[in-house]
Amino acid sequence: MGTFCSVIKFENLQELKRLCHWGPIIALGVIAICSTMAMIDSVLWYWPLHTTGGSVNFIMLINWTVMILYNYFNAMFIGPGFVPLGWKPENSQDNMYLQYCKVCQAYKAPRSHHCRKCNRCVMKMDHHCPWINNCCGYQNHASFTLFLLLAPLGCIHAAFIFVMTMYTQLYNRLSFGWNTVKIDMSAARRDPLPIIPFGLAAFAATLFALGLALGTTIAVGMLFFIQMKIILRNKTSIESWIEEKAKDRIQYYQLDEVFVFPYDMGSRWKNFKQVFTWSGVPEGDGLAWPIREGCHQYSLTIEQLKQKADKRIRSVRYRVIEDYSGACCPLNKGIKTFFTSPCTEEPRIRLQRGEFILATRGLRYWLYGDKILDDAFVEGVSRIRGWFPRNCVEKCPCDVETDQAPEGEKKNR
Repeated sequence: MGTFCSVIKFENLQELKRLCHWGPIIALGVIAICSTMAMIDSVLWYWPLHTTGGSVNFIMLINWTVMILYNYFNAMFIGPGFVPLGWKPENSQDNMYLQYCKVCQAYKAPRSHHCRKCNRCVMKMDHHCPWINNCCGYQNHASFTLFLLLAPLGCIHAAFIFVMTMYTQLYNRLSFGWNTVKIDMSAARRDPLPIIPFGLAAFAATLFALGLALGTTIAVGMLFFIQMKIILRNKTSIESWIEEKAKDRIQYYQLDEVFVFPYDMGSRWKNFKQVFTWSGVPEGDGLAWPIREGCHQYSLTIEQLKQKADKRIRSVRYRVIEDYSGACCPLNKGIKTFFTSPCTEEPRIRLQRGEFILATRGLRYWLYGDKILDDAFVEGVSRIRGWFPRNCVEKCPCDVETDQAPEGEKKNR
């Protein structure tokens, strides 16, 4: 009930403007088409309501729709939680460990990052999702992940209804050479015949809905798998990239240290409980976090400050080894690259072999950064910013990168 009240008590009606965006319009459209067609097909042509199985099937369809929409709107309207404007740590000495956000006029709390779309510092920011037109973070991470789980499950159920509806309606009309297929259709026989015949329009609508359901199952299912991986490690997509750059910094300078991610509780179950709770409210306040033994509360932010001070680490230099057209989901770059394309409004960069890229963050199969347009490697030159496939680039050799290392480090190497 508390969650429901937090949904209907908007700070102001401006929150409703989140629905006026291509992401929610497409997402809600897919949900509406799949759920409506599944109910129509089930009631009219596949499994009548006067049977026990038909009634249970219809209730399950309604249940999927309600749960999907509930978690979807929770993720959208509850939001990720924002760092209070003007926030600063209670102990003023901790200011030295934190970055200051000029836009929010506040220090960035541990695990928080500034979102240019929301124009606020987001607590435990994972990413800005265009499908909910909001960030995924501390408060809505659980609802967002449950939506990613329920949507494929509901689409699988709907796809089964679509397939069985077309099969039962076309079985006695067309011959597909399925003489060896033995499926009991007694539960789906209609006597008397349905009021509305299963015509060409109904077949086309069902086939279209089947395509949407299967596509959603694959795409959203992949996103759910990715989210569960980082949840079980108690990380976010941004923190995974920070950790990767930390290991690169240690390896490059040959430092005698090991970076330990401070928020991994050492147990997948403990990490899971950091996001999912029985009350529906995540643990903590989004500003201070439990840390593993031997780590500092600001270990991650200290690492960020090190990377920010290090020009080489702040943006890792890559050389383009394969052309890329700038397509959102490139089919010719591998099946994993195709299905893990970042769900964001940020653009893609068109690449040509021999160009240089400065990557500032990334995912397993994608990187985000700036393309250098000038030949000279100088800070402040004109660049094009966006995403590109990781398998189209390679890290520049050490002899090229050494020029960017501080003088003291060159001597040490």
